[in-house]
Amino acid sequence: MTKDELRAELERQEQRYKDVYGGEITTYAAQPEPERKPWRKRASLLDQAFAQEIEKIEQELKAEES
Repeated sequence: MTKDELRAELERQEQRYKDVYGGEITTYAAQPEPERKPWRKRASLLDQAFAQEIEKIEQELKAEES
């Protein structure tokens, strides 16, 4: 089914609805897609513990050098 065929079918359904039920058709403009924000991974508990251990090791190395 092409776009033109689909439009024609929707117009027929709209006209049928108006004739049979006497209702009104309200059409709305398509909503814009939301802007994509860059995905960022939240640090898990294991990631935080790993970072803390790295900091401890770095501090110990600095203390030994001094």
